[in-house]
Formats: sequence, structure tokens, C-alpha cells
Amino acid sequence: MFCKMRFNLSIIILFIILFSGCGEYEKILKSDDYDLKYNKALSYYEQEKYIKAITIFEQILPRFRGTEKSEKINFLNAKSYYLMGNYIMGGHYFRTFYKTYANSEYAEEAYFLEAYCYYQLSPRPDLDQENTNKAINAFTLFVNRFPGSERVKECKLLINELQDKLSEKSYLNARLYYNLGDYKASKVAIQNSLEDYPDTKFREELLFLKLKSQFLLSENSVAEKQKERYQTTLDEYYSFIEEFPGTNYQKEVEKIYESTAVFLKIETTNIN
Repeated sequence: MFCKMRFNLSIIILFIILFSGCGEYEKILKSDDYDLKYNKALSYYEQEKYIKAITIFEQILPRFRGTEKSEKINFLNAKSYYLMGNYIMGGHYFRTFYKTYANSEYAEEAYFLEAYCYYQLSPRPDLDQENTNKAINAFTLFVNRFPGSERVKECKLLINELQDKLSEKSYLNARLYYNLGDYKASKVAIQNSLEDYPDTKFREELLFLKLKSQFLLSENSVAEKQKERYQTTLDEYYSFIEEFPGTNYQKEVEKIYESTAVFLKIETTNIN
């Protein structure tokens, strides 16, 4: 009986605390004391109650526009969205902030966090990479604007990571043409990918697919085009084994060479 009474009392106390908290927040929203609102918004921000902080920040912004407090309100409003994980709104407000307050003490952080919002929005490599490109551009802008910042090293690491994602996207697009059996388009896509990302970790595979695409294109060509295309296959073969003499695709490369040599009626050699 006593335990039940204690349990009921605890529930009552909890409801009192909850409702008193809600009541306080509602009173603040309805208050005409804007300094009180400002201080409570800062308090909610420090307590990580970002929704409440944002609601009050956006309510008091018009009243404090043009004052010293306006700068801090705008920055903390943007950062509240960021800390909530709302990177679309966070990025938007950080960009608006540094365009409005270019010389602010918060400008450097705003530039960086806008870029980091795009970084967080960057999807896996097989999806559209618009936000990846935006992140790279924003980090590059930060590095150029704040070359002495301690964040520059992190920006460069993140740019490299994002470039790797674009490289993989390019590789996947090129491979898609190959998988679809469009070997002419595959060659063009692979060449473009290699020109855009010459140091890609997929270089060996891409060059092999380029060679194989050329071989299959030759094999499936009309008679009058086969000789020229097989000759190109032979050129691709020599370029490939020169760059990757110990290739992981050695057996397949040997078969391509042997078939090409038979058609062109040249003496075969072994690449071992």
C-alpha cells in the first residue's frame, strides 16, 4: 500500500514538473519582455533544447535586427538546426549568416559548418552527387578564405574523401555501360573517368575494362571494321601490360591477346 502511494506521488510530481516547464515556455512565448526571451533562448540552447531555442530565436529576430544581439541570434539559430541534424536548414542559415556578417567573429565557423552540412548530406556513390560537389566547393572556399585556420587540414582531408566518392561514382557509371553491353559507350566513359580521376583506386580495373570493351567491340563488329578495331585492341593491350605487368587480370588479358593475334595473323607471345 505504501509503495503504491509512493509510486502515485512520484507520477504526480513528474506531471507537475512537466506541466510547469511547459507553462514557463508558453509564458515566455507570450511575453513582451524581449530581453527575457533572448536570455531564455540562450538557456534553451545551452540545455540542447534546440526546438525551443529556435522558436524563440525566430520570434525575437525582427525585434533585435540591427543590434549587437542580432549577430549572435542568427548564428545560434543556424547552429541549432545543425546540432539537431537538420543539415539543409543549417547550411542555408550558415550561408545567410556569413553573407550578412562577413566580418563576424563567427564567420569562420559559419563557412566551415555550411560546408560540413553539405558533407553530411553527401549520399553514397551510386546516387546523385550534387551535395558532394557543393561540399567540395564550400570546403575549397573555406581554405582560400581562411588559409591560416586550424581547420584547413581537416578541410583538405574531407575534400580528398569527397573526391574519392566522385571517382567511385565515375567508375560505377563507366562500368554500367560495360555491364549493359554498350562497349563503344563503355570505352568513352572509361576514358573520361580516367582523365577526370587519373589516380583513382579503380585505375587497373578501368583500364582492363577498356581493353576488354575494345576487344568485344572488335569481335562483334562488321567485317570491314574488324581489322582496324583489332589493331586498336592490340595497342590497348600493350598499354595495359606496360602499366600493369603483374596484373590481377593476367589470364583474361592473355586470352584477349591470343585471340587478337590470331585474327591479325601475328606471332603470339606469352606475357608471363
